[in-house]
Amino acid sequence: MFSVAPVRDVAGIMEMVVVQPTPFCNIACTYCYLPNREAKSVIHLDTVRTLFRKVFASPYPAPELTIIWHAGEPLVVPAAFYRDAFDAIEALRPSSLRVKHAFQTNGMLLTEEWCDLFKTYDVGVGVSIDGPQALHDAHRVTRAGRGTFQKTMDGIELLQREKVPFHVITVLSKAHLENPKMLVDFYVDAGIKNVCFNVEESEGDHTSSLFATTDLERLYANFLEHFWQQARASGKFEFIREIDSQLPRVFRPNEAMMRNVQVEPFGMLNVDCHGNVSSFSPELLGYKNPAYGDFVVGNILVDELSDMLQSPAMKAMHRDIAAGVAACRAECEYYSVCGGGAPVNKLSELGTFESTRTSYCALTQMVPVDVILAAFDRAERDPSLISFFKEIAAASPVG
Repeated sequence: MFSVAPVRDVAGIMEMVVVQPTPFCNIACTYCYLPNREAKSVIHLDTVRTLFRKVFASPYPAPELTIIWHAGEPLVVPAAFYRDAFDAIEALRPSSLRVKHAFQTNGMLLTEEWCDLFKTYDVGVGVSIDGPQALHDAHRVTRAGRGTFQKTMDGIELLQREKVPFHVITVLSKAHLENPKMLVDFYVDAGIKNVCFNVEESEGDHTSSLFATTDLERLYANFLEHFWQQARASGKFEFIREIDSQLPRVFRPNEAMMRNVQVEPFGMLNVDCHGNVSSFSPELLGYKNPAYGDFVVGNILVDELSDMLQSPAMKAMHRDIAAGVAACRAECEYYSVCGGGAPVNKLSELGTFESTRTSYCALTQMVPVDVILAAFDRAERDPSLISFFKEIAAASPVG
């Protein structure tokens, strides 16, 4: 049995603040795990001010802090709100600290006003699109069950016309995995150059249908290997997250630090529209679990961050997450690139933070590493691969 010891108070640990402007979403994806996505509450500007006044006054932020506006559909809240919020945050920001804003959106509400906001404040933009229309519309639907593909593509084309950089996130189904060339062709035809994949995961009340697929790891490895080869051959892609984010982890110098902010208290700070605060995996915020105080460590409107770090919920989560990380370190040969996995997936799939391998980590960590190492083994027959590895590893930070 682990004792509930105080959580170590570490300066410079916080790399991300995930802010929920609203839990509401304008569509109803069949694989969505988010709770309360019909609630129309909106975060108050005073809550934003209080949050960042306390964050910036604390020792916790890293020199570069990413603020991610996520959960629900952030573009439901007017662009004018974000202008006020960004200006308020900038007024509070210490000169020694750099801030980057980012949005994840379904793209359906994009307008020229949003594009102007993104360009003015250098906002990172991610758009969720699941590939060709038939695959996208199978899961990403309105509340009336109609497909959303065309409106999402309209948003992507607007970003392209307005020269707003963006990446896409595609949730993979079995149909995607069986036809990597279809996805390559779709992205090339659509002018999409920066690609991230999410496997459909089991979280909250949602159980992944993908995880029931026979021989899933082999199927995903085959997909990723062929997608990577075809994407490189096309010369049209700038970034494939599942490969490019792993390369510097696999081929990093021994002294290079590798972090997993999901297992560190305050590595990520997650704040809902009412000011409730959690840490670790951002998906935990909003779920119910009495053993961990519903994953809430405090409320930014009434509590200090130092007190949240020592709250009973934080101590209990940290104790059990740390036990799971220690088990990963002892048992898993992929620990050096993973750093202990995603706590939310351990809890959702295995029922406890004190666990190791999940289906999610097998797909998102183990399979990409195996694909990269297999390609490295073939590199003596393809010298361009060696050059590719060196260029990416040199250009990409480890974190």
